[in-house]
Amino acid sequence: ILPLISKSHHPRAIEAATKYFLTQAAASTLILFSSMTNAWHTGQWDITQLTHPVSCLILTSAIAMKLGLVPFHFWFPEVLQGSPLTTGLLLSTVMKFPPITLLFMTSHSLNPTLLTIMAISSTALGGWMGLNQTQIRKILAFSSIAHLGWMTIIVSYNPKLTLLNFYIYILMTMTIFLALNTNKILKLSTLMTTWTKNPPLSTMLFLTLLSLAGLPPLTGFLPKWLIIQELTKQSMTPAAMMVSILSLLGLYFYLRLAYCATITLPPHTTNHMKQWHINKPTNTSIAILATMSTMLLPVSPLISTI
Repeated sequence: ILPLISKSHHPRAIEAATKYFLTQAAASTLILFSSMTNAWHTGQWDITQLTHPVSCLILTSAIAMKLGLVPFHFWFPEVLQGSPLTTGLLLSTVMKFPPITLLFMTSHSLNPTLLTIMAISSTALGGWMGLNQTQIRKILAFSSIAHLGWMTIIVSYNPKLTLLNFYIYILMTMTIFLALNTNKILKLSTLMTTWTKNPPLSTMLFLTLLSLAGLPPLTGFLPKWLIIQELTKQSMTPAAMMVSILSLLGLYFYLRLAYCATITLPPHTTNHMKQWHINKPTNTSIAILATMSTMLLPVSPLISTI
């Protein structure tokens, strides 16, 4: 991924690549150190058999650093801002697979209280910091941090829900990044002028943003609903209430993006008709991803049984 981040040779891209390399190298070293500490105390190298509390603590912080969870989140918005949109898509989705897998495998040995505290702070900070941003990549980075909070809070109690949330998050993020990349949008001011260029794509973007915010009856509501239900079953109603209320912060900036994408007309508009039938057809993969990002809620019983 490092050559992809730094391929533009822009100073910001080089800085992003350096930050990414240093953070990930430090996190990988910590993972090795935690397994080594565990082996030193217990004689067991298997990562799923972590029993020593110190090695569990080190592993939690290493995974949090790799994912970009609070309080190790500082690198992620900067790296995403310095990367092109396609690389940003890879960083937000594919590059999160290895740490999420590690979290899934070791979830039973990690400290649930610590994970809950980190998850609630991630949801709070992801929503809070995204409020005053004008750069779309930074907004999506803080959105990712908030979603990771939802995934982390449930991982000790029902790891499969974490994976479900992760897969649905990947679906929605891919749709948004590909739609933004098609129209070459990097800032809110550019987003305001896209409605006249490509109304169908802007409509897809609008619905996917609302789905990412977790509004029913869209797909994004499904993981939030199941996570709140599971937390309530585990007698963690206060935590469920806190993450639900904090997700309203995220809802505000998603609505802001959705408003800019569809409703706002640019200043000095010409009086020509909007072209709903445009010469350049919408990419098929975006159409399929957008449909899945918005219409999977009715098949939720099937998804939960799988």
